[in-house]
Amino acid sequence: MTVTATSVGESDRLEPQAAPASRAATRLMRLLPAVAAALSGVLLYVSFPPRTLWWLAVPAFAVFGGVLRGRGRKAALGLGYLFGLGFLLPLLVWTGVEVGPGPWLALVAIEAVFVALVGAGVAAVSRLPAWPVWAAAVWITGEAVRARVPFEGFPWGKIAFGQADGVFLPLAAVGGTPVLGFAVVLCGFGLCEVVRLAARARRTRAVQRGAAAAALLGVAVPVVAAVAARPLVSDAAEDGTATVAVIQGNVPRAGLDFNAQRRAVLDYHARETERLAAEVKAGKAEQPDFVLWPENSSDIDPFANDDARFVVDRAAKAIGAPISVGGVVERGGKLFNEQILWDPEKGPVDTYDKRQIQPFGEYLPLRPLIGAINENWTSMVRQDFSRGTEPGVFAMPGATVGLVTCYEAAFDWAVRSEVTDGAQMISVPSNNATFDRSEMTYQQLAMSRIRAVEHSRTVTVPVTSGVSAIIMPDGRITQRTGMYVADSLVQEVPLRSSRTPATELGVVPEIALVLVAAGGLGWAIGAGVRGRRARDV
Repeated sequence: MTVTATSVGESDRLEPQAAPASRAATRLMRLLPAVAAALSGVLLYVSFPPRTLWWLAVPAFAVFGGVLRGRGRKAALGLGYLFGLGFLLPLLVWTGVEVGPGPWLALVAIEAVFVALVGAGVAAVSRLPAWPVWAAAVWITGEAVRARVPFEGFPWGKIAFGQADGVFLPLAAVGGTPVLGFAVVLCGFGLCEVVRLAARARRTRAVQRGAAAAALLGVAVPVVAAVAARPLVSDAAEDGTATVAVIQGNVPRAGLDFNAQRRAVLDYHARETERLAAEVKAGKAEQPDFVLWPENSSDIDPFANDDARFVVDRAAKAIGAPISVGGVVERGGKLFNEQILWDPEKGPVDTYDKRQIQPFGEYLPLRPLIGAINENWTSMVRQDFSRGTEPGVFAMPGATVGLVTCYEAAFDWAVRSEVTDGAQMISVPSNNATFDRSEMTYQQLAMSRIRAVEHSRTVTVPVTSGVSAIIMPDGRITQRTGMYVADSLVQEVPLRSSRTPATELGVVPEIALVLVAAGGLGWAIGAGVRGRRARDV
């Protein structure tokens, strides 16, 4: 009896000690989906430039799909938000390089809301047959919305922009960034379903052949489609060639205050152009047909300032070729971010005003509210820039060149309009000096590589402080500069006038995928309503 009593007493004392450990394990298991969602977002970030780990996007979406599958609406919203934070916090850290963490964190907090809504949509369609298709379309719908609202949209972080080195790249020529992004996300969600069905088959020793076939197709079809689209990608010259010079003059120092050094920046670009002219005269470099300067290479208005006009004119005469000059111009009381075509004999002969201007950089939305929060932020954008209204295509010697100024490269419509307006090649003049040595310049360079394949055009990227580059129509970078060095790139490049399916179709693939997502969500909602009615009966 004594032994029994002691045993029972010991057992009673042990139970309270075991319970906390069990509760801790339960809490840890509950946290696991949240941790997995956030880490899969980080994995997606790692797949983006400057790294060439594009393939990591596939397992990132596989994990994200596994976390969301079968979740309720509230849980899916939270998990989607964590995925968005894991992805966007490191991806957009460059937005706070000069202005501090406040704007960066605010931007990420807002953009992650769109990802949270996508998470809820993916969870809703995850119970449908062939759910990876519906789920991938939901993701692209989220990207489409983000590219348009708020404040004219912010497409940075589109999945397509991380695929410049990837096997899926040719799909950009088929349907632009929506089709390329859809293929990557579908492959990821398809992989998730393959793993899930394989695990179930191992447990139950039964294979759902229809579901397994659909899952395998979700992985295989995007890859096969990308291989099939490879003939659309070419760097052959259809309309001859042109010899182009890309000038990177550099800036005295990085940061927002580079604007206070406007004359120095202009002088640097003129000096580098004159140095190239001397090399051409000495037979060390090929004579360019035309020269491309970056955005903000002349922040002193050359129409209003005789000194600036003289400097640009002297550089054009020295090189003996037209120059596309990036200027800040005031006209009729309005401020424009303008590209100016400067002829060595006639002076300025054409202009292009940037149409997609950057909120909080080139204009300040909600100015009274922002000023009430922090007066320093309003002082950074003292006067709002005005928008241009027409595409910019310059008639250069032997070539028509479409202008897409910096931030515009992120917007599908802004690039396509130049090609449909007759551009045989594209230039993306940019100024990244305000973002120091961050990943921003590499992310933007990858966008230009996607655009080259999307529209089958040579793309040049003249940047004030780097990285400037020349990109072939197949997305290859053939020349590039370093960062914060004065340099020039001279190359004979192919000119092309044929249009890819992506150019011809424009927004149609994106609309089609949005309709697919709407159909899937409608089906899922209808199925949920019918299920609740059946339970009520």
